[in-house]
Amino acid sequence: MAQNNDNNANVLHPHITPMATYFKVALALFGLTFLTVFAHQFHHQMGSWAAPVAFLIALIKASLVILWFMHLKDDTKMNRFIFAIGFVFLALLFGICAIDFATRVPEFSPL
Repeated sequence: MAQNNDNNANVLHPHITPMATYFKVALALFGLTFLTVFAHQFHHQMGSWAAPVAFLIALIKASLVILWFMHLKDDTKMNRFIFAIGFVFLALLFGICAIDFATRVPEFSPL
């Protein structure tokens, strides 16, 4: 006799996402990748906007991967919080490194 584990929180349930959704997300990722290549072709014309455009496209692609392929949109709020804390510490690391580079005094060797 099979045991019904629907009410047991310790049992892992598969995420029921239609295969069509995965194909749509993959198609969007391919499209954004081609958009990245296309934007690179015009990086001289965009000037100082080239880097923010590239980072925006990368942010959208990372969000798609995190939400659908890593199933974070179906996960608990605690797991989302823990995942976000990782990005907070990454931003903190980048910020400290940027402050370090900005405050360095150039040293010249007498040799």
